[in-house]
Amino acid sequence: MLTALHAQFKRIDNSKAFQSFVILVIVVSALSVGAHTYALPEWMENGLLLMDRGITVFFAIEIAIRFIASKGPRDFFSKGWNIFDTIIVIGSLVPVAGSTVFIARLLRIFRVLRLVSMIPELRMLVNALIKAIPRMGYIALLMFVIFYIYAAVGSMLFSHINSDLWRDVSISMLTLFRVATFEDWTDVMYETMAVYPLSWVFYLTFIFLTAFIFLNMMVGVILEVMTQEHDAYVKETSDPKDEPATQGQVEALQQQISELKELLQNK
Repeated sequence: MLTALHAQFKRIDNSKAFQSFVILVIVVSALSVGAHTYALPEWMENGLLLMDRGITVFFAIEIAIRFIASKGPRDFFSKGWNIFDTIIVIGSLVPVAGSTVFIARLLRIFRVLRLVSMIPELRMLVNALIKAIPRMGYIALLMFVIFYIYAAVGSMLFSHINSDLWRDVSISMLTLFRVATFEDWTDVMYETMAVYPLSWVFYLTFIFLTAFIFLNMMVGVILEVMTQEHDAYVKETSDPKDEPATQGQVEALQQQISELKELLQNK
């Protein structure tokens, strides 16, 4: 009995139609959260609140189906996305009243992130970004060192020109961040060039290091990890039965080539 029930819930959980419907409900939930930010008639507000309660109940049922379809609590909670979805659903069940209004609404907004857990391609992208963070951390540390050195030099050279931009190291780092993001950075450069004509070297070398080298290094790390995640995803989702079929096709082609060779030799 339990085995049949487990198989039935697993069939429902793996159903494309069920997963598509869950995605549709998540999208509707996101739209309803956005609709609450507008000034709506009272009847529409009441309708949205009623729909929100229905969505919350559906999410609770959907999590229960996925829990029963798993091999057990340990298997279910061994996956980080299941833990994330469970926290979001439980948070959505918090009554919207009193001091919990803000927290409840915030968790309802986070229900949009359930799209990531429902769509494998989005999960792959997020997993790649998470795995790339440690490598990106070393690049960010090196960028911080470069920022600090240039900020110290800039503070010593340009503080008397414009104290609002180069007063100390911390303010200078904010100015350099503005330069690195190309936000009116030429205004900053021309101001110092009026006093130090060769100060353009300071800015161009900084931009070359940060905007061109380090940021491209981060992009390269993310692309490398994404490629690894994609290969792992393809390997995980590929059908093992495809390999023997491919091997059989190769053998069949080889046999046909041999037969053609024999026919040509006989002629």
